[in-house]
Amino acid sequence: MSYRYEIRLSGSGGQGLILIGKILAEAAAIYDGLNATQSQSYGPEARGGASRSEVIISDEDINYPKAEDLDILLALTQEACDKYVKDLKPGGILLIDSQMVKKLPKENFKIISLPIIQYATERLGKFMVANIISLGIITTISNLVSGDAIKHAIKARVPKGTEGINIKAYHTGKEMAEKWLKEHPEN
Repeated sequence: MSYRYEIRLSGSGGQGLILIGKILAEAAAIYDGLNATQSQSYGPEARGGASRSEVIISDEDINYPKAEDLDILLALTQEACDKYVKDLKPGGILLIDSQMVKKLPKENFKIISLPIIQYATERLGKFMVANIISLGIITTISNLVSGDAIKHAIKARVPKGTEGINIKAYHTGKEMAEKWLKEHPEN
């Protein structure tokens, strides 16, 4: 049976959402041999404006590269959650930063609420790795791509000299997701 998995990564400019979209698509297509597309959109402001990246992963050809029926929505801001939650399909996963998104939709979604940005700053000392922590969470809950593929893609895409902290951030996200899954076995 074939599948098409749609992911939207959303928040504000400067949060590295486009980078993790590229990493996820590259991991799927180059390292795991799947089909993947990645697209991006951001406001006129380089930092602080709305930003989103979309990734579609499939085991068949992808004829339309825009995500419209999301399996996972990452929302790192309330604005992103409010704007894009309508595109999340019933039973889909809404992954939010628990400190940035307070108003939750009353829909038929699985909501994973974790302190992503807090972990980035308090545990790793860098706000900028919240995106890679999110990537670790997404790949762990979805099992779409292998851990090796993600690690290779991270090392290939992040700025030289930051590979170590980014791999650590990926593992932090993975651990957060594993803990959440253990605490919520019904999901």
